[in-house]
Amino acid sequence: MSALLFPGVPARSGRFTTSDLCRVIGRLHRPLLLSSAAMAGLVVVGLIAMVVDDRVLLGESVWLKPVKFGLAFLLYSLTLAWLLSLPHRGRRATWWLGVVFSVTAFVDVGFIVVQAARGTFSHFNTETDAVNEIGQKVFASGVPGLFLANLVIAVIVSIRPGADRPTVWAIRGGLAMAVVSMALGYLMGFTGTQLTRTADGRLVELAAGHTVVDAGTRQAVGAPDAVAGMPITHWSTLGGDLRIPHFVGLHGIQVVLAAVLVLAWCAARYPRLRPARTRSRLIGVVILGWGGLQAITFWQAMRGQSLAHPDTVTLLTVLGLGVLVTILAATALRSTPAPPVEPTAHPALQRDSAEVSATVRRPGRVRPEPR
Repeated sequence: MSALLFPGVPARSGRFTTSDLCRVIGRLHRPLLLSSAAMAGLVVVGLIAMVVDDRVLLGESVWLKPVKFGLAFLLYSLTLAWLLSLPHRGRRATWWLGVVFSVTAFVDVGFIVVQAARGTFSHFNTETDAVNEIGQKVFASGVPGLFLANLVIAVIVSIRPGADRPTVWAIRGGLAMAVVSMALGYLMGFTGTQLTRTADGRLVELAAGHTVVDAGTRQAVGAPDAVAGMPITHWSTLGGDLRIPHFVGLHGIQVVLAAVLVLAWCAARYPRLRPARTRSRLIGVVILGWGGLQAITFWQAMRGQSLAHPDTVTLLTVLGLGVLVTILAATALRSTPAPPVEPTAHPALQRDSAEVSATVRRPGRVRPEPR
C-alpha cells in the first residue's frame, strides 16, 4: 500500500516505518504543505470562534465560511502536494505553479477571514470602503490565478504521472473534475443581485450569490441566500445551489484516489481484482459515476431546484446513473477470468509422497559405511 501511495520511496524494512514517513513528507511540495498547515490552523481557530462569537451572516455564523474554505483548501492542497511529488515531466514548472496556487490560496482565504472578523461579506460585496475594495481586487486576480495554476498542473501531471495504471486514471479523472468544478464557480456571478444586511445590521447589496431562483421568487424574498438551508452544509432549500456541483467536483479527486486504495486493499484478498486492467476499469466506473453526480447536481441547480426537493425527472436520472454504474462495474468484474485453481493431491497420495521423500538421501549427504 505504501508503494502505491508513494512510488519511488520504498520502505527500508518490510513495513512502512516512521523514518519512511519522514522521507515521504520531505518529498512533498513544501509551500503547499505550509499552506495546508495554515488552513488547518484556521479550521481550529474558526471552530472556536463559532462558539464564542454569536454574530451571523445570512443566518449562519460569520466564521462558518472561513472554516469551510479552510477545510476545502486543506484537503485539496495536501492532495496537490502529493500529486506534485510523483515522478512526471515538467517538475520545475509544476513546482512553481504549486507555489502560485499556495500563495494565492493563502491570500484569498486570508481576505475571507478579514471580512468575517469585520462581520461583513467577502464575495460579491459592493461596499465602497477601502478594505473591501482592495479585497475585491484581490479576488478579481486571485481566483483566475487559482484556476489557471490548477488547470496547467492538471494538464502537465496527467500526461505521464509515475504511478500504476489505476492511480493514473484516478489522477486524470479527479483533476478533470476539479478543473470543471472551479470553472462552475464563475457561474455564481450571474445569479442576480440581492439586498441583505451585515452582522451589525448595515444594509449591503451583493452583486450575486450562490442560489438560483426565478425572478418572482427573488423579488418576493429579496435575498435568496439568506433563506435557512440544509443542516450542516447550509445548502439552499429554496432553489438551486451552485455550491453543490462545485463541492462534488472539487473533492472528486479524493473520492477516486480513495477508491484506488480500497481496490488495492481488496486485491490482496480477491483474485479477480489483482489485474491492474480490472482495477483501472473499475476506477473508470467510479469516475463516470462521480462525474455524472456532478453533472446532475449542476443540472438540478441551474433549474432552480433544491437538492432537498428533487422532482421525478431528477430522481429517475439519479436512478439511471446508479443502474448504469452497477452494470458497468459488474461487466468489468465479469470480463476478468477467474484465477485457475491449483489441483490438490489426495491426502493418501500426499502422505505416501512425504514418506518416499523422507527415505531419499540428498546428494553429498551420504555417510560412509563403517569398515
